[in-house]
Amino acid sequence: MNRNLKDTLFCFLEVGFIMNYNRLIILIAIFQVVVCFTCTSIFASENKFKTSAKEVVLIDDLTQKVMLSKNANRAMYPASMSKVMTLFIAFERLSDGTLSLDDEFLVSEKAWRMGGSKMFVEVNSKVSVRDLLHGIIVQSGNDACIVLAEGMAGSEERFVDIMNTKANMLGMSGSHFQNVTGWPHNDHYTTAIDLATLAHLTIHKFPKLYRLFKEKSFTYNGIKQGNRNPLLYTYSGADGLKTGHTRASGYGLMASVVQDNRRIILVANGMGSVNGRARETERLLDYGFRDFSNYHLFVADEEVEKMEVWLGEAAEVPVVIEQDLVLTLSHRERKSMKIRLVSPGPIPAPVKKGSSVGTLIVNIEGQDKHKIPIVAGKDIGALSMFNKIGAAFKYLIWGE
Repeated sequence: MNRNLKDTLFCFLEVGFIMNYNRLIILIAIFQVVVCFTCTSIFASENKFKTSAKEVVLIDDLTQKVMLSKNANRAMYPASMSKVMTLFIAFERLSDGTLSLDDEFLVSEKAWRMGGSKMFVEVNSKVSVRDLLHGIIVQSGNDACIVLAEGMAGSEERFVDIMNTKANMLGMSGSHFQNVTGWPHNDHYTTAIDLATLAHLTIHKFPKLYRLFKEKSFTYNGIKQGNRNPLLYTYSGADGLKTGHTRASGYGLMASVVQDNRRIILVANGMGSVNGRARETERLLDYGFRDFSNYHLFVADEEVEKMEVWLGEAAEVPVVIEQDLVLTLSHRERKSMKIRLVSPGPIPAPVKKGSSVGTLIVNIEGQDKHKIPIVAGKDIGALSMFNKIGAAFKYLIWGE
């Protein structure tokens, strides 16, 4: 068991073996490990925490645990949060080499005339992809989005087709894009959970380009504008992503914050004012960091327990899990959590490293069971025929 768990959790460990032998044949054996620590269900946590936002999802980035959900799958108008999808496609092209930061695109009259937030590009001028990315991320420029889309796909309409295809590929089943800017349209919608998915993928697929989201200001055409993300100025560890606002959507924010090596992703929409958005998103993030922690229960390839081997060159084999087991839990959630290691009993030799020998079952009140395969940590050879006979006589005479 990981030392981190021993140091942070109040644990009770119970190990039991029930074995019946009929001469040299094992009929059945059960090996159980029960670890108890405080727990309460996510549903109870959600019901107790109230928020003024109309749509919210608060997720631990590592474990993908939903710590708070309110209308997270309901269709909503995303406003400028849509621009993260526009950027995602550009980031993909930059990563595969089909687009360069030094490429320049012509500013069309359509882009120049575009209303709303602007980068203030000049018609018939050429703008580098580098500047366009800054203009979209920092200045939320609608004009910059159209220049980028037209330069990459030939037209905004063709780029929108790419956006919708990409959304389907990423599993954003509740999303449909009608433009590249988030300009109000009845058929332009998404969900909080889809935007959280997009945020997670943007952060991890493009770590170098993602750093642009932290920049607090950008000057273009002699006009300096500040990043509209309020958390960059007030909340420790904030590093992205994007605000949004229209009359229909209210005030929204896709946010990412890292504190003590733990990242939380927040999508909140439908708030009533700029100040209300800033206050409410801080309150939501405080809740995620304060009321939930990540517990590193077991480390991949680290011994979980030892299990008995029948007629093997060694009497026991260490058993392990193949991936780290980390759970995000509220501080009250630990009470009802139980972990059981279930196995059919002593393992007949030979035992091959990596072979399945049981299942780790995690039960949390109000949630589906987590089932993690347990495998042998090393090879154990079988006894020779002579030694098997010796072991059989030893058992028959001495009972062991």
